[in-house]
Amino acid sequence: MATLSLNPARLRSPNKPFFRKPTSSLLPLCRPSSVPSHRALRRTGILHSSIFCRSSLSESSASPLTEDSPLEDDAEQLEEEEEEEEEEEDDDDDDDDDPTTEVCYLDPDADAEAITEWEMDFCSRPILDARGKKLWELVVCDGTLSLQYTRYFPNNVINSVTLKEAILTISDTLGVPLPEKIRFFRSQMQTIITRACNELCVKPIPSKRCVSLVLWLEERYETIYTRHPGFQKGTKPLLALDNPFPMQLPENLFGEKWAFVQLPFSALQEEMSSLDRKYAFGSDLDLDLLGLEIDDKTLVPGLAVASSRAKPLAAWTNGLEVSSVEVDIDRASLILSTGVATRYVYATYKKTPATTKEAEAWEAAKKACRGLHFLAIQEKLDSDDCVGFWLLLDLPPPPV
Repeated sequence: MATLSLNPARLRSPNKPFFRKPTSSLLPLCRPSSVPSHRALRRTGILHSSIFCRSSLSESSASPLTEDSPLEDDAEQLEEEEEEEEEEEDDDDDDDDDPTTEVCYLDPDADAEAITEWEMDFCSRPILDARGKKLWELVVCDGTLSLQYTRYFPNNVINSVTLKEAILTISDTLGVPLPEKIRFFRSQMQTIITRACNELCVKPIPSKRCVSLVLWLEERYETIYTRHPGFQKGTKPLLALDNPFPMQLPENLFGEKWAFVQLPFSALQEEMSSLDRKYAFGSDLDLDLLGLEIDDKTLVPGLAVASSRAKPLAAWTNGLEVSSVEVDIDRASLILSTGVATRYVYATYKKTPATTKEAEAWEAAKKACRGLHFLAIQEKLDSDDCVGFWLLLDLPPPPV
């Protein structure tokens, strides 16, 4: 049985190649069928316990020893230095236990210039400040958690100017360049985040593919927020995530055939390790950071879509920030979730006991893999190669 949680032992990712030819083909769950019309796809059959921004270290231990200093003075000074170091370590321990302390961390082994995409959440927390008002918090990381930053704000300074200044502060404090892109998953904050990003020439991307950020928020809820002296138990999130009714799929996203497929987890890992070299289009997830415990032989469910115009279809799909595919059993359809609040009816099928059973089996397989699944776009369903490949994850919204 697979488990999913933020991997606390691996908070930084080694540089890894991002696309290689697969060693195994997609395994179909059933025989695919052609689509009679191009207008419908139819078928019959994580963390550092806390790394904190601190003031500069005391300089009292920096005075050099001279040759004329008596031996007793040398020993006395060394003892003082040891005592100061112990006090600093005690301060660090206190910070680890203090839920009000803010995080400001950059992995010393990370290439700062290579961190070009950030994930951001700017929202209220179930915490009251001294005025009895909800605290807001800015949480920023990259996909590997090599960069981690948090900062609390009172609710009367929440605007694009405050956010813009905070983004600049992160860049200056950690010595990293401004990112090329910032992903965020709350549609309600789109105006503020977009305005702040535009003023900094950073591309804002509404996306639920903020997996590292969401898992970190879950971890912070359990270890930080619930221990904060102002924590309010039972408080519902101020900005709940949208889950709108699915709309009709745009014509440029239609395929011609589709099939439920599966791929051994070991083969899926090989696909991800060679993503950027193999495919022109696609997106992966940091499986190590997710802390997934899946046996190599476990079959991961996926959806294969075939089209004679596979490359244009993959190109259009690549710009959608695809987050998941789910089956609506009642309506006999597949739902494609993109962006932060967009859902499409991606495909439909004739509802029969056999197709219902197959759909339920696919969803059960996804649940067994803790929501892990994939989308593959091919020229033909029996092809060994894909034009585009997206690793997806059903991830519940964070508790804040």
